[in-house]
Amino acid sequence: MAYTTWAVLQGAHYDYKNYLSPFYPPFAKPEWWPLSPAFLVLWAPAGFRLSCYYFRKAFHRSFLLAPPACAVADARAGYTGESRFPLFLMNFHRYFLYLAMVELIILWYHAARSVVFDGRLGAGTGSLVMVANVALLSLYLTSCHSFRHLIGGRLDCFSRCPSRHAIWNQVSRLNERHMLWFWLSLFSVGLTDLYIRLLSMGIISDMRLF
Repeated sequence: MAYTTWAVLQGAHYDYKNYLSPFYPPFAKPEWWPLSPAFLVLWAPAGFRLSCYYFRKAFHRSFLLAPPACAVADARAGYTGESRFPLFLMNFHRYFLYLAMVELIILWYHAARSVVFDGRLGAGTGSLVMVANVALLSLYLTSCHSFRHLIGGRLDCFSRCPSRHAIWNQVSRLNERHMLWFWLSLFSVGLTDLYIRLLSMGIISDMRLF
């Protein structure tokens, strides 16, 4: 999180040839926008991650003590659930899910562009980095509790929708490792930006695989 904050404030060295950092938008910064262009798009995936149910357990327990653990009294005198700040922000998670899905499609598009060099199909180390990153982000999003509910949680009877039940089962398996996908995707998105940043600054060179 500290690196992400620093990287988006730079507003530079976020692209290299056909590589684009996942922190930045695919369009040019409008002239009227005074801040880093990353702020134009990063708020959506950031809101999705910060309102994540697993993040609630990890962050809210560790820093806000709300609650500090299961069957342990809350640090505050009264527990108001998700009706007051900061826990009421969790109610926006499902809406950030829809925005994150749009962002994920854009990232897959740029991952596909990373394997095209001078109009021909190819691959560099950056291509592998970008594809691996968007794959981990996809696992994180599709293992989300809200995505699982979107697939089959609203159904009263699975026998009437066997195809959705089959998909729901697969999403449920991903959901069992939601914590793993959370951390892997958190680091991969930062490392992807760092790799492209170092390429843009001329500190390292991209290895062309084919």
